[in-house]
Amino acid sequence: MIAKDRKALFKFPPTVFTDKLISQEARRSKALEEQKRRRAQKFDSSRQLDSFADLNLGNSDDDGDLEDEPEIIHEGVSGFAQMVSQPVETPSVSSDVHNSHDTVQSGKRQRKNRRKRVKAKSSKWADKCMYAELLEMNEEAHVWDNQSGDVIDGLPRDLEAGWVAVAPVPAGKRCLAITHQSAGVVGISPNTTLRSRVLGKMLLPRFPSSLPPLTVLDCILDVNWKDNGIIHVLDVLKWKGQDVSDCETPFRFWWRDTRLAELPKPPLPSGTFSFTASYMTADTSSQNAESSSNMPTSERYRFPYPTSFVPIPYHTDTTLASLSSFVIPMARSTREISVDIPVQVSPLEFTLHEMAVDGTHDSVLSRSTTSVVARVDSDGLLLYVSNASYEEGTSPLSCWIPNKAIVERPEHPSGFEGNDSPLDVFQRLVQRRTVRNIHVGLGVQDSMDI
Repeated sequence: MIAKDRKALFKFPPTVFTDKLISQEARRSKALEEQKRRRAQKFDSSRQLDSFADLNLGNSDDDGDLEDEPEIIHEGVSGFAQMVSQPVETPSVSSDVHNSHDTVQSGKRQRKNRRKRVKAKSSKWADKCMYAELLEMNEEAHVWDNQSGDVIDGLPRDLEAGWVAVAPVPAGKRCLAITHQSAGVVGISPNTTLRSRVLGKMLLPRFPSSLPPLTVLDCILDVNWKDNGIIHVLDVLKWKGQDVSDCETPFRFWWRDTRLAELPKPPLPSGTFSFTASYMTADTSSQNAESSSNMPTSERYRFPYPTSFVPIPYHTDTTLASLSSFVIPMARSTREISVDIPVQVSPLEFTLHEMAVDGTHDSVLSRSTTSVVARVDSDGLLLYVSNASYEEGTSPLSCWIPNKAIVERPEHPSGFEGNDSPLDVFQRLVQRRTVRNIHVGLGVQDSMDI
């Protein structure tokens, strides 16, 4: 049964706790303090304070007379007598042969070990994405403790002031988009690679994009990217060689949206285009029937690589009212994105001035585009700590709330009963906390009236 549901189980975050008694709130506070410590240490090292630790003001005026006195050397030639008396040993021929044989054997062993190490070496991009933990929620507990007044429902205590929401998070494959230095024209020469989240392997061959060189983006490759050419940008680690992973979450998202909006419109993919008849891909056409209804031809274009880098919306207003009325409904909705898709045009439609000099029409002129609305299904809601920086690997500073029910595993019980998704539980807990705040506000008002 587990092997059958393997593709469905990958949505379950691989969170492993060394101590189950430590709550997610405590681990989050510890991770945040560790980030602050590393940030302060990095700032101090950039100031190079250690290089000034051994500096002094020099000798005082009282020591000036001592510097004029000549230095007397008390050593004689007796120390060199032992060096002259020691005989020089000449190595024998047999020892040379034995040493050379050992050197050859050790060299062979080192080459074999080196080949083994090269094969076992992992990619430097492996596990570089900030992977969110599943938000630990407890709907059965009371909304607040009667003695201490602390909220024990699992929601963050500073949810309304210290978090940023990302919704709707599209369904797809998590990856890193990395650009390299290219000698050709940006947008035409291949300069971008996609790396998988866990192993850092290449998902696609290098392809051109309008991204600047030396840029690293945390992305989600759309499940239907071959039909719409969309790759969703979740976060930014580096832009044009500038490291922004140490910045706080709101700034990183603002930087992401601002820089992506400045990029030129991506050109059409060069080379041979692939048009596939709609009846040949029945499964894909059933998923994107509405998005491809505006296409004038009966054949559907297949993108060889993603061309549209679309940022995922983020929301800095995480008050309970905003979550209930805007963020949570958006996490359940389907996002509509307008994309340009090439359509196949018959060569007979071209006039004489559109022909090349050699009498054959250019392949670029034989393509035109049409605007199509792509419908992207939501996979859930992400929460980020506002004053946290980007952290590699699984981190409690980011929490994942899927909008679909989680398939339980024996070693990782989900804690959600029935067919309710974690987003359903999150919505009910937000409503309960809203009612609790209203009751607390009325109690304070009554005490003031008394």
